Amino acid sequence: MDFEFTEEQRMFRDAVRDFVAKEVTPRASKWDETEEFPSETVKKMAEVGMFSAGLPENIGGNGDLLSNTIAIEEISYGSSGLGVIYLVSTGLAIYPILMYGNEGQKKKYLTRTVNGTISAFALTEAIGGSDVAILQTRYTQNGDYFILNGNKLFVTNGAEAEFITTFATKDPSLGYRGISAFIIDKDTPGFSVGKLERKMGMHPSSTAELIFDNCKIPIGNLLAAEGKGFKIALEAIDESRVAIATQALGNAKAAYDAAVEYAKEREAFGKKIAQHQAIQWMLADMAIDVETSKLLIYEAAWLTQKIGKSPLKEAAMAKVYASEAAHRVCHKAIQIFGGYGYTKDFPVERYYRDQRLLEIYEGTSEMQRWTIAREITGLK
Repeated sequence: MDFEFTEEQRMFRDAVRDFVAKEVTPRASKWDETEEFPSETVKKMAEVGMFSAGLPENIGGNGDLLSNTIAIEEISYGSSGLGVIYLVSTGLAIYPILMYGNEGQKKKYLTRTVNGTISAFALTEAIGGSDVAILQTRYTQNGDYFILNGNKLFVTNGAEAEFITTFATKDPSLGYRGISAFIIDKDTPGFSVGKLERKMGMHPSSTAELIFDNCKIPIGNLLAAEGKGFKIALEAIDESRVAIATQALGNAKAAYDAAVEYAKEREAFGKKIAQHQAIQWMLADMAIDVETSKLLIYEAAWLTQKIGKSPLKEAAMAKVYASEAAHRVCHKAIQIFGGYGYTKDFPVERYYRDQRLLEIYEGTSEMQRWTIAREITGLK
């Protein structure tokens, strides 16, 4: 196993890192304060080729899955909110199409992703999040169309997405067997954006309610076949798990770097606070968490590229560890900054707020541990 980047990957990392330093980090606090969607920055990201990372070459991508992991880490270092906008549009939202779309669907939708088109993945409903099989959004067929009725909640990129992959059931009594997957264009009759959530963090990214009111979807926008939606949804989430872990890594690394620099500059009791053992031990623990997260994430990403799909156990381990490690790192960063860390004058309070969601979405820490245990024991 070799985690050394190729020359091309190092060049890509350096280019993304430079872009983030110039275009993202200086604007991240403003986006957080105003809850502004960074549309101009997204456009620039597409112009420099960042949206092609990890996508198949036949649709204009670079075909290198690890480069997408690299991009998510670097973007999330500058802004976790921009990181989730990016990772959903280049991952979760389009994985159902990549894995199960026909050639026409792939050509229509995935080539737009390379050009920076924002997309969304709409699954969660008020009735439940982790329990996918009980969703209540209904669909019926009417000639050459499917008619959807229902609401989705907590949809990342929901307000800006040009297309959405979503899921509905033919009959709730059928459980997971009744669920199908659909692609919905923003201008589809009967589709609208409802409430925008006011959140603790991740402010540049919209989190929206989506409303389907007799939403009229062409039959050609069904993914795979009727009844395949449950399988498609779970596989898409599995594939996206490493991306969320990588977002956590970027978040933790930013908090850690800020804490190290502050500790080397701030003085107390006649010396730099980095010379006090209490601070040194915190920094050491933070470094361990960051490096361990990185190893777990890049092992899972490497395995994904090697076997062609996300390894369940390793991906779940990376997600649960990195998200919880980010919590520990951000907590210690604020402690090292002291009272200043609790103010908006320094970015560590934003890192702390952004981090909290990482232990919840894309499968809670409890769901990750359940997955790990089932993989270890072989008992379902």
